[in-house]
Amino acid sequence: MPDARSPIRHHLVLYRRDPEQGRARFFSLMIERDLFGTIRLVRNWGYIGTKGQEKVDLYPSEPEAARALEGWAETQRQRGYTDL
Repeated sequence: MPDARSPIRHHLVLYRRDPEQGRARFFSLMIERDLFGTIRLVRNWGYIGTKGQEKVDLYPSEPEAARALEGWAETQRQRGYTDL
């Protein structure tokens, strides 16, 4: 159960490793509320050990953001990303 004081509601991190090429990547998804109560889906991706890139999408409700999170997670799993 999430902490009521925390702005973070859901967080998922997926990984993809390719030992033959010496690459390891991550894809992070997080639903959070900002100080104004806006619901945001934050996507962060890149090579493990780097800051990576970030994209923020705003949603009118938490269920819509959760559906988007699941859609992104499914897309990334099809690309070879897995949970640890």
